[in-house]
Amino acid sequence: MAITLLDPEGLPKIGAYRQVSVATGSRLVFVAGQVAWDADGTTVGAGDLVAQVEQCYLNIGTALAAAGGSFDDVAKLTVYVVDWTPDKLPLFLEGAARAAAKLGVAPVPPGTLVGVAALDVPEHLVEIEATAVLA
Repeated sequence: MAITLLDPEGLPKIGAYRQVSVATGSRLVFVAGQVAWDADGTTVGAGDLVAQVEQCYLNIGTALAAAGGSFDDVAKLTVYVVDWTPDKLPLFLEGAARAAAKLGVAPVPPGTLVGVAALDVPEHLVEIEATAVLA
């Protein structure tokens, strides 16, 4: 495994993700922002943040597998959520937990969550991109 996740002393323990990732691999994988499209390009979970977060994570898992990796190789996630407010955090975490159960791994690398006004199409509520490092 090329990624080690850390929560250093002196930084808060967030729980939803780790504060630091240390990469020792040599192949970088950049996964484009994934939205809640299925393989046919149909939006999954219109109006449902939980379902859309889950689909985004599953899409990232598919992309990583195609590159020979998994969520264990993710160094950082960047998340964009339409009209973000802190009260949406439980919905976001539920979607991530559903995906983790299906993927067999908790996707908890360091991450940044950014509230945005809109995404590519009106029914998309979330977009997630990933950077991974493979040995």
